[in-house]
Order: sequence, then structure tokens, then C-alpha cells
Amino acid sequence: VATFLGEEGPVQAWKKLLKPTDIVGIKSNSWHYLPTPKELEEAITRRILDAGVPKEKMSIDDRGILNNRIFRDATALINVRPLRTHHCSGIGGCIKNYIMFIPDPDNYHGDSCSTLASIWELPHVKGKTRLNVLVMLTPQFHVVGPHSFNPKYVWSYYGFLVGFDPVAVDATGLRVIQAKRQEFFGEDRPLSPPAKHIFTADTQY
Repeated sequence: VATFLGEEGPVQAWKKLLKPTDIVGIKSNSWHYLPTPKELEEAITRRILDAGVPKEKMSIDDRGILNNRIFRDATALINVRPLRTHHCSGIGGCIKNYIMFIPDPDNYHGDSCSTLASIWELPHVKGKTRLNVLVMLTPQFHVVGPHSFNPKYVWSYYGFLVGFDPVAVDATGLRVIQAKRQEFFGEDRPLSPPAKHIFTADTQY
């Protein structure tokens, strides 16, 4: 984060992102095979504290955010989740991570989840995201069916993609996934379904 923001140290960097008066929701991801690492959640919490935000004004959550008072009142969101292929949306990245901000996520699964970015236009979300962190420590690059996981389709990339623009972050992650798929399968193997929501996020939202 310090490198991304051009600061000498992390404390100064996080103070550029947040004010002591902010109410901060850390939108994590709890999928049990590849959750947001607890160590990362703890590190982000420490940096938010360093920025002057009191602990009672922040919360980490995924599936319970609609009933979470901090998220309802949030003035700032930190979006953090691991990258993986997904049977409905091609990939699960920063854009898709906000699907829990709506009560009916299944309604967004049609057409390769092409309308996911519309969630970012909702009043309780729009303009609040201060940072997107796509966790690429051990991404999953292939999926067969709903919620499938196979260790042979996970590799040790040991990286993070950090940015303000979720489209740019996800598009970069997608390119990494596509390169890994070509290396693994020995041929160009397009995602099925395609990650259409990244394109529509860029062109429509």
C-alpha cells in the first residue's frame, strides 16, 4: 500500500486513505476453501487503527454485511478477497465481492453475472471504496461446477494486486489467470463462462 501510494511507510499511506472520523467496513470473503486470510484481515485492522479510526468504528464481514451496523453506517470500505475462477462469473474478484451488498444475489447470476458492477452504484456502496486488494497468494485458475475446489488447480503466486479501480485490478488478475491456464493446459483455454462482468463494468458502469 505504501508503494502504491508513494509513501515511505504504511502508516502515512493509510492516513491518506482514511480519516479518524471514518466508519470503516472491511468487506472480506469467507468461502471456506480460499477465504481472505485472517492474517491479512488483522494487518488491515492494525493499519486502520494506525490511521486513527477507533476499533468500535470498524468491522470485518462478508455474508452478514446487510445486518451489520458498521456497514450500514460506513463512510469507507476496504474491499479484500482472494482471486479464483467462478462457475457463474468466470472469476471471483473485487467487483464480485460486493454481491453480498444486495439481498438477492442469485438474481445477478444470469448472463455470466454481467450486471455485477451495477451493485457498486447502490447508495450504500457508491463512492465509499477506498482500496481494493485482490489476494493472489494461492489463486484458483480452473473450476468444474458450482463451488468446486481442487488443489491441483491452485498455485503459489504469492502476490497482491492493489488499486483504486476494481475494473483495473480484476482485469489484471484475469490476465494472470489466463496465462496460468495456458501454461497448465498447454493451449489457450478460455474461461467458461467468460468474465463478462469486467467488460460491462468498464463500458456500462
